[in-house]
Amino acid sequence: MAGSDAPRLRLEGLTKRFGAADAVADVSLTLDPQEFFCLLGPSGCGKSTLLRLIAGFEAPDAGTMYLGETDIAALPPHRRPVNMMVQSYALFPHMSVGRNLAYGLQGLGLGKAAIAERVEGLLRLVRLDGFGGRRPDTLSGGQRQRVALARALAREPKVLLLDEPLGALDRSLREETQGELRALQRRLSTSFVVVTHDPEEAMTLSDRIGVMDRGRLVQVGRPRDLYERPATRFVAGLLGDVNLIPGRLGADEPGGLRIVETGLGPLRGAAYAEPLHAGAPVVLALRPERIDLVPDGLPATVVDETFLGDRIRRTLRLGDGSLIRISGPAGQGAQMPVGETVGLAFAPETAVILPA
Repeated sequence: MAGSDAPRLRLEGLTKRFGAADAVADVSLTLDPQEFFCLLGPSGCGKSTLLRLIAGFEAPDAGTMYLGETDIAALPPHRRPVNMMVQSYALFPHMSVGRNLAYGLQGLGLGKAAIAERVEGLLRLVRLDGFGGRRPDTLSGGQRQRVALARALAREPKVLLLDEPLGALDRSLREETQGELRALQRRLSTSFVVVTHDPEEAMTLSDRIGVMDRGRLVQVGRPRDLYERPATRFVAGLLGDVNLIPGRLGADEPGGLRIVETGLGPLRGAAYAEPLHAGAPVVLALRPERIDLVPDGLPATVVDETFLGDRIRRTLRLGDGSLIRISGPAGQGAQMPVGETVGLAFAPETAVILPA
């Protein structure tokens, strides 16, 4: 485990421009020692550029970076206690696994025996004992991923950067490797920063998630907090299926509650992400699994029902013609024919009022 004196990574006002566009725009962020942090966002949002700035492969146009009390913004990549694992793994095909790992240790002043010992230790760390003499092309995708990870850890970086590290793996292997990666990170005194476009992967791996949109870090928090209390409709939609129901904000009521008028009728008790004035257009963010089927609830008509293995997703039409999605465990509730009328209900506090 990292000690109390382990360095924190701090980004302050970091900006990178390509032409007139800000690929990274005024990003400030502090990572705790041994934190598993995920940068999440769609392609082109700036997350990989931010990773390259931290690694030193790109120079910022503004802002700075500190690791502990050391300003690393002006240091070349090889002098930063940071390493980066790229999506392609970039293993040398003509070298054995052991030589791939030893390559990263050259220049540290270690003797041959010390390098060999370090290589064996790395192979044990990623559960590839005995694989040192094999070539990368004889390994499976998951094994190559572990070799690349071991090589990135060879110089014992304080911060390990991983750019879509599991993107080349199939679904079942990716899920298995997520657990291995998380378990490995917990054993090391190293902060991990992972770039991914997969919300499920980010929520599975991370202590915290930073959501990026058009170069900006728009929200940072624990996975549950971001899922249940998104700050914007972009974050709400990125982190899973969500109903975004248009409405208008009413006046404050005693107890700090506000009324929002939507197709679900007047609603009291929903949380809201930022100060909003009465009469403002808003959207109500409501997760499908938060909506229950009840006999005397809001009437809705079944439009579609889809079986998804562990759950059933249904689309229903409300009285005003708008559509709403609900989901629940596949083992609960009988099949509902299209056209059937059902009742809906949800706890107001599970919905979030967001700016339109």
